[in-house]
Amino acid sequence: MKFSANLGFLWNDRPLPDAIRAAKAAGFDAVECHWPYDVPASDIADALTETGLKMLGLNTRRGNVVAGDNGLAAITGREGEARAAIDEALSYAQAIGVPNIHVMSGFSSGARAQQTFVAALKYACTQAAMQGITILIEPLNKYDAPGYFLTTTDQALDIMKLVDAPNLKLMFDCYHVQLMEGDLTHKLKLLMPQIGHIQFASVPDRGAPDHGEINYAHIFETIAELGYTAPLGAEYKPLQSTDDTLAWLKPYL
Repeated sequence: MKFSANLGFLWNDRPLPDAIRAAKAAGFDAVECHWPYDVPASDIADALTETGLKMLGLNTRRGNVVAGDNGLAAITGREGEARAAIDEALSYAQAIGVPNIHVMSGFSSGARAQQTFVAALKYACTQAAMQGITILIEPLNKYDAPGYFLTTTDQALDIMKLVDAPNLKLMFDCYHVQLMEGDLTHKLKLLMPQIGHIQFASVPDRGAPDHGEINYAHIFETIAELGYTAPLGAEYKPLQSTDDTLAWLKPYL
């Protein structure tokens, strides 16, 4: 198995270039992040070149975080902001060689929100295709993100059918899917053709994958048996220093 360190949570007490170096030293095969936009892309590119790691993905901006935004793409009336966030993400991704962009829907609901989200994703996929980039959408659970537009894999599949773009894929976060739907083994088998990236964390505390209600040894084995070979994203919140939470990784090094 290969693993990617999500630097939105891991080593997030360090500047992003230093977090990339820490991930390399710990034995990760790749990295990913949330919102790197305050760091010059050249600094990230230099750290990636130095370590030989690839940055697998990043998110579109959330919007006005102080006002409570958590994405923009499904919010009717803010289509211009959503497109600007998509353009910004594509530009940054191209500068550092990122293959995947997660377009965040935001807090919204209903038929108009769905139409708005579909239109934003069609735009994103069209623009991303010119750069060879994949667009990801990720259902978030109702406990951590109450009111978020996209909450289940079934809803995500419906959206993907409406957008009908070959470079639109599902971000399958085992943590979110377990909290909303459960049945991870069967879900992975059913959805694998639509999956563009997989993430994980313990349930219910979103800590390291060495405790809680998910048997990740089984889940990782299932993913391998399904032929998925890309690095899996460790997107968990360390309950202590990141370096002190990595015992789960050692058997795979």
